[in-house]
Amino acid sequence: MKFMKLGSKPDSFQTDGDHISLQILMFRYVATELATDIVVNVGDVKFYCHKFPLLSKSARLQKLVATSNDENGDELHIQDIPGGPGAFEICAKFCYGMTVTLNAYNVVAARCAAEYLEMYETVEKGNLIYKIDVFLNSSIFRSWKDSITVLQSTKSLLPWSEELKVVSRSLDSIASKASIDTSMVEWSYTYNRKKLPSENGNSPQWNGVRKQQTVPKDWWVEDLCELRIDLYKRVITTIKTKGKVSGDVIGEALNAYTLRRLPGFSKGMIPNNDIVKYRSLVETIVWLLPAEKGTVSCSFLLRLLRAAILLDCGETERNELMRRISQQLPEATVTDLLIRAPAGEATIYDVDIVHNLVASFMTHISQTDPVKKEFLESTRSPKFGPDASKVLVAKLIDGYLAEIARDPNLPVSKFVNLAEIVSSVSRPSHDGLYRGIDMYLKEHPGISKSERKRICRLMDCKKLSAEACMHAVQNERLPLRVVVQVLFFEQARATTSSGSSTPDLPGSVRALLPGGSHGSSRSTTTNTEEDWDSVPTAEDIKALKGELTTLRLSGETNRNGTAKTDIERVAASRMKGLAMSKIFSKLKSSKERNGEISSSDTSESPEETKSTPSVSRKHSLS
Repeated sequence: MKFMKLGSKPDSFQTDGDHISLQILMFRYVATELATDIVVNVGDVKFYCHKFPLLSKSARLQKLVATSNDENGDELHIQDIPGGPGAFEICAKFCYGMTVTLNAYNVVAARCAAEYLEMYETVEKGNLIYKIDVFLNSSIFRSWKDSITVLQSTKSLLPWSEELKVVSRSLDSIASKASIDTSMVEWSYTYNRKKLPSENGNSPQWNGVRKQQTVPKDWWVEDLCELRIDLYKRVITTIKTKGKVSGDVIGEALNAYTLRRLPGFSKGMIPNNDIVKYRSLVETIVWLLPAEKGTVSCSFLLRLLRAAILLDCGETERNELMRRISQQLPEATVTDLLIRAPAGEATIYDVDIVHNLVASFMTHISQTDPVKKEFLESTRSPKFGPDASKVLVAKLIDGYLAEIARDPNLPVSKFVNLAEIVSSVSRPSHDGLYRGIDMYLKEHPGISKSERKRICRLMDCKKLSAEACMHAVQNERLPLRVVVQVLFFEQARATTSSGSSTPDLPGSVRALLPGGSHGSSRSTTTNTEEDWDSVPTAEDIKALKGELTTLRLSGETNRNGTAKTDIERVAASRMKGLAMSKIFSKLKSSKERNGEISSSDTSESPEETKSTPSVSRKHSLS
């Protein structure tokens, strides 16, 4: 820290105090042989001094003495002097020529007090104002940490420090140093974050000679965290105005400041005390965010949004965060999206916010210029194809659904509506979505058959991995329709991999398979429809697996020269065997009762709902 000594005489000020009516009055006097002839009252302190040294350097004291009454001419009251008794004492000691040490902590107070006392060069050459200005320009504002200390001290000296341009000069000093090329940084700074190997000088060159230790681009970030939010805002604004610091570094500075000044921010918790203070902090950070996309992480933005909700920040700040997050949503993680629902809500998490974020993201993607979109996609991982960002968001929502599905109070409508937003996105696997669906069915066993069917319709069984299929065919929470679909596609996949042709199935079973040739679904009555949508028993699943395995084994004979007609005959006979007779008898009996035996091929409408009462049956396929 820089300092400056003024004067050479020893300090002769002494202190004495008396207790009067429980109020402490402090007396400061100059211990000399010459009696004092003036008393200056500053706050609760009385200074017993001599007129000549004070009036010789202070034009204001001259005026006060000249205009005071004859009776009280020896006692002055200056209660509004900036810096209070401490600043006045510095000025008084300077008048006496006593030793005074100025540093970054007291120089602003001394400068403001000297201005108040009018200690100009016109009163006496080499007066206090001139000496302090020289010290500020030649030492304080050339020092990085002293400039920050001086700026902090200006807060209690407003409006004097503002009018004397101490604040603006401090801001310019700090911003200029933060904007300088890192190769020119020669002063000390605080840096506790982990550096890159190329930044800390530990990365050896090919010839064994280590690189000279480099200064990281964000070297100034931690020191500025000591500033209050109002001063911090002005510093960052000044740095941004100079235009030499990248948005990434500004974003890192905002992240570091928020973590330091907002307790619990990293854990998604906000202290209950001083809500107004923390609300102002969050709103200011949002206002300072760089305009460029990607300069701060999506995780940081989501934590800011969580804090903004808890602190009840303004609608403008929340909307701005929602807009930014939606543009960077592919970078988010499931944990980032787990925002607690407001107090009084039945659900655990705020699903509506995530729904709005995804909807905004999809709208933003659809409105992106094709040329710009192609450029953005080219910078992402090529394994997801041209719609990489959509695939990333779809997988993100699959994981999010698996988490919120544990909430026993989550309505089916919110679960399905969120999943349907990304249902149009073609992703290579539906394993994540299956986990979410399975978790929801497990935690909500009391939902109706129609709701169960609505949820399962979100999933494409053809996009389940072998491990997911193995779990699904043993999952007694899934409707029988879904189990049949999973079994068929798994057997078809195994058949294809072995080189065999996929065995033909009766039209009533093909009617259960989406996207294929369906039998006359309209001829299927309500009883049969509800049987397929019912939850299968373990015996049902075992029998279905056995029958489809038999079909696959029968189809393998095609590679050995067996005629296709023989395969069809064997398949048909197997499908009409004892194990499947009970299921198909439901189809046949229901058709006969309604006189609707038809062989025309039509597509089953998933949305079509029957009104005939259902008949509860248990499928015994043993």
